Amino acid sequence: MTSFYRGFRKETMKINYQTVNNLKVSENLLSFVNNELLKDTNISQEKFWSGFDKSVHELAPKNKELIDIRKSLQKKIDAWHIKNKSNEFDISEYKKFLKDINYLRDEGPDFVIETKNVDSEIKEIAGPQLVVPIMNARYALNAANARWMSLYDSLYGTDVIEQSEDSVSERYDPERGAEVIKYGREFLDKYFTLKDFSWKKITGIAIQDKELKVLKGAEATTLKDKDKFIGHRGETDNPSAIILKNNNLHIEVLKNPRAFSAQQDHAGISDIILEAAVSTICDNEDSVAAVDAEDKITCYKNWLGLMKGDLKSQFEKDGKILERKLNPNRSFISKEGKNSKLHGRSLLLIRNVGHLMTNPSILLKDGSEIPEGLMDAFFTTLAALHDLKNRKNSRAGSVYIVKPKMHGPDETAFTDLIFTKVEEVLGLEKNTCKIGIMDEERRTSANLKECIRSLKKRVFFINTGFLDRTGDEMHTSMEAGPMIKKGDMKSSKWIMAYENNNVDIGLRCGFSGKAQIGKGMWAMPDKMRDMMEQKIGHLQAAANCAWVPSPTAAALHALHYHELNIFNKQKQILKREKAKLDDLLTIPKADRPNWSVDEINSEISNSAQTILGYVVRWIDQGIGCSKVPDINNVGLMEDRATLRISSQHIANWVHHGVTTKIQVIDIMKEMAKIVDEQNKNDKKYVKMSDNFEKSIAFQAACALIFEGKNQPSGYTEPILHLNRLKKKSLN
Repeated sequence: MTSFYRGFRKETMKINYQTVNNLKVSENLLSFVNNELLKDTNISQEKFWSGFDKSVHELAPKNKELIDIRKSLQKKIDAWHIKNKSNEFDISEYKKFLKDINYLRDEGPDFVIETKNVDSEIKEIAGPQLVVPIMNARYALNAANARWMSLYDSLYGTDVIEQSEDSVSERYDPERGAEVIKYGREFLDKYFTLKDFSWKKITGIAIQDKELKVLKGAEATTLKDKDKFIGHRGETDNPSAIILKNNNLHIEVLKNPRAFSAQQDHAGISDIILEAAVSTICDNEDSVAAVDAEDKITCYKNWLGLMKGDLKSQFEKDGKILERKLNPNRSFISKEGKNSKLHGRSLLLIRNVGHLMTNPSILLKDGSEIPEGLMDAFFTTLAALHDLKNRKNSRAGSVYIVKPKMHGPDETAFTDLIFTKVEEVLGLEKNTCKIGIMDEERRTSANLKECIRSLKKRVFFINTGFLDRTGDEMHTSMEAGPMIKKGDMKSSKWIMAYENNNVDIGLRCGFSGKAQIGKGMWAMPDKMRDMMEQKIGHLQAAANCAWVPSPTAAALHALHYHELNIFNKQKQILKREKAKLDDLLTIPKADRPNWSVDEINSEISNSAQTILGYVVRWIDQGIGCSKVPDINNVGLMEDRATLRISSQHIANWVHHGVTTKIQVIDIMKEMAKIVDEQNKNDKKYVKMSDNFEKSIAFQAACALIFEGKNQPSGYTEPILHLNRLKKKSLN
């Protein structure tokens, strides 16, 4: 299949290239860069393309060398496991082997990161972090504007407030509304406590002598902690809003007796607005399906619009044409009586792709495709030049790049080199580009301290990602034996060490108060009650940001950051015993598994259904992230990370004879029928089960499993990209 697609790419892709120095550049991309990205910068077309050409030809061979090292290491690890299969696993011997092949590095002396010019949203404010596909302008704008969210709407529209039997209609339910108001008052009582009575009893609000006065009839009281009052809007004797702050997060209590939402409220409070998505990752990677110049231009154009501040999106809703644009800053009067502003939008970060993939948008002088990560580095930073002029996003004058899928210190050092070249070509001060390290590959986890050291002047973020990290865990140790069930991974020894190790090393490298330590995604956007019960665990683990799938989830998760002061928690965690490398390297294989046929089939069915549900939208419609119903019809936010873990898990079980290829194909066909049924109301959907042999999506999903062992690091991108290109060529 792979060789067929290589032929397909050469013969079928119709791209009009224009020669620029030693490069062949897609005409559409060249036009976009020259006429939009470079416009209103001080960089001429000649200077940019000359510097870009020289840099990418210096960097591309190093990029290829690093990918070849990955392959070489994997072959050696596979051979070691095959050779030692009949022996008792010895962690000491295993570690010695990993050091001998240069997979595992010795830790150097202690150090602290030296990153400068970092915005307060990164170093001082702990809060939710959104991840949004940059290909979708409307979603990107919604995410940027999710810095401020309505608590009332977020509660009323989710299962956090239990649905009564009488309120199933679309009409407003006053009982539910009363529960929302009660929840809001309890939130205020807990974190903005009044001296003498409860927020539930108040009848009015005023500002007097630089203090908040809260009224209950003729009685008046104020906050127990007066420092939590920041300012107001409107008249002092009858403000339209009061601004409060707790744990560095602001809230606004809105007062508008005429508003529909205030009809049940004695004080005329119409809403509580929460500072929610403090930062947002605009994603070029796992949540998008960008395979050619057309797709990449869409991504870059949306990012450029965000950086210039003029991105707009029009869409139809309920028969009306609506427009989204970036929200302005929020004005208020400080308690000292000065006109002040709060930043109106989430701090925007940009996730580039990793080092693996190439892209046909640009060809190098030897005719090979450009490494896509190099293209992203130059073009996303070039777009950010517009913000560096007006400082609407980063007031500190930095560009925040999240770099995924780096394997070990050599690759993080290469990222430092890439952005040094970017800064030279674009005339930026060194280390203007800040780098977020995604700790989602095993070689990075085992060498995290040295990875951070290589970027100590740039690093602003580290995080953990269970799904990708588990996919790499399984692929790296593919020959060690059959892996435990996916559901058992979260309680396994290695993953607990991995999560703790990330925080331990980040804190020991001085991240607290300087950089973000993040945790992964809540994948069930409709299960907000469960999220509110469970996601506090990310704060208890000392993470000062954690990923959420929607603006509403950001609003609700923000409540956790009022509950717990992260920076105090980090001081406590710093004192604990450091996670053990031996535990981190413990392979999650199943010793003498005795699963029944039903257990095995159930596990495979679950993974097969999510694989198909995601792949069919990716290949057929170019949707890189969506809410995919699982086998129980629970909507899960799926992206390439979920695909990687599921495909690698089945590939591992096939390889070790837990199941067979024939059994898996039968299950895939059954699950395809279920996925077809789940998508029956989508007019653009093309059934897989009508013709399995001719369904590109179905064949791609099968290839991810049956060719999974041989995919580089178990990544899904090579197969997805090739099949998406094939699908696009037929349209």
